[in-house]
Amino acid sequence: MARRKAKNDKTSSPARYDRGVTAYPPLIEALRSPDAYPHPAPDVELVQTHISYVFLAGEYAYKVKRAVDFGFVDYSTLERRRAMCEAEVRLNRRLCPDAYLGVVPITHDGAAYRVGGQGAPVEYAVRMRRMPQERMLPALLERGAAGAAEIRAIARDIAAFHARAETDARIAAFGRVPGVRANIEENFAQVAPFVGRTIARERFDALHERAERFFARHGALIEARADAGRVRDGHGDLRSDSIVLREDGSVCVMDCIEFNERLRCGDVASDLAFLAMDLDFRRFAPLADELCAAYLDAAPDETLPAMLPFYRAYRAWVRGKVDCLLLDEDDVPPPRRAEAEDRARRYFALAARYPVPSAPAVVVMCGLSGTGKTWIATAAACRLGAAWVSSDVARKELAGVPAARRLAAAYGEGVYTPEARARVYAAMHGRARAHLAAGLPVVLDATYGDAARRAEAAALAWEAGVPLVIAEVRASDDVVRAHLDARRAAGGGASDAGWSVYVAQRAGFSTPDAGERGTHVTLDGGASAAESVRRILYALGREG
Repeated sequence: MARRKAKNDKTSSPARYDRGVTAYPPLIEALRSPDAYPHPAPDVELVQTHISYVFLAGEYAYKVKRAVDFGFVDYSTLERRRAMCEAEVRLNRRLCPDAYLGVVPITHDGAAYRVGGQGAPVEYAVRMRRMPQERMLPALLERGAAGAAEIRAIARDIAAFHARAETDARIAAFGRVPGVRANIEENFAQVAPFVGRTIARERFDALHERAERFFARHGALIEARADAGRVRDGHGDLRSDSIVLREDGSVCVMDCIEFNERLRCGDVASDLAFLAMDLDFRRFAPLADELCAAYLDAAPDETLPAMLPFYRAYRAWVRGKVDCLLLDEDDVPPPRRAEAEDRARRYFALAARYPVPSAPAVVVMCGLSGTGKTWIATAAACRLGAAWVSSDVARKELAGVPAARRLAAAYGEGVYTPEARARVYAAMHGRARAHLAAGLPVVLDATYGDAARRAEAAALAWEAGVPLVIAEVRASDDVVRAHLDARRAAGGGASDAGWSVYVAQRAGFSTPDAGERGTHVTLDGGASAAESVRRILYALGREG
């Protein structure tokens, strides 16, 4: 069998083919008939990619691996295809257990091919429960049936999956600098033949140079995250096309990469960035902000936001490359090639918009508990590529307890005494100083209801010679109650604050005044996170 040039990702989006348009191998032609199935299967539909054939047959879907070897994926033998079918079922059951029903043999009795028939298998298929197209995330987004609440549910599901996903030294190696650099360089090499067709030389070189600068400036951060267990056996292809939101509110995420560990295992930030980028590309950027804020609420991670622009740009580049590769495929019709060429250009333009690496700055979030301050802080950090330094997380670490564990102490007592709060701010400012020295922007997330504490934060920006924004978040009592109720219902986040804490903080809160350093903005905690993020970016001069 001829070996085709290696490609490091799925080479196309699924494409449907009508009967009679293309000549298929006898097995594939046979599986287009309802007679091949052991159950009613009217109007069998074939969905083809470069690595599989998917048959939509009644209530079920059957995925047959193509007998190909692209280098990055090897389905060249029957035994290999059987093993990959089994791996696909096992791995995808982690996120969607009821959709992946098992592996079935396809046999030939001398007269006809049968799915699940008697005799020696001539092929294997993954048998899946067919998902309703109208419940797929892209369809829901387009008709306005998926909003912030649905995206937050998806984020919590992904965070829980990452928390339980496997990690060890071998897996961590995929997310270290050599592994990440290899993926980046391979993608640039594969796009190089398309310079002048889908991307200008100047943009190609600029994006390549930006990636190199990120490795030079933040290689230590990449390694530190691998050391901290942030590299997991994840999904690898986390896009809207893979997500189903069922009527009961449950989330099903399908189609993880089974054929190549190098593409599946990586920093959890890379998985999250793929879906965030996909939402950006589909022009649902406000929902991308909700996704990232909800993920960090469920799984606090100080440096994850600092990695997101880098991985967002990488994922946009991957998708642009995938569309480029369609342009040289003989069996892709001209209209589809034109669509792919346009998409590739748009993906590369999107990659160029992400701040990689980000310019250092200090954003001081200021506001009472329950106003929505942390939600805005995390969303802003993810857009800026900033370290998110949280008082709630620092307090738990100083107390020696996990972020999710509640601390039973009244405001003004225990870990909430003035002395304890001073230690928390000192710890936050120490971490912020280290991040600034490493060239990262910083979002400081605490009440900052005292002018002296804000002055300490302002001094960090002055010492580093970077821009400073003081962002005060205000909200009505009704909005605060709604936020606190939602936080309690979700069960996420590191904050222990309730209504009594909010009332106690309000009594001693000092509002920033014009005499304090920095650019001051006032934000509405009842508005969308995206609007507040936009105002913070504008105050920093980074609204683009």
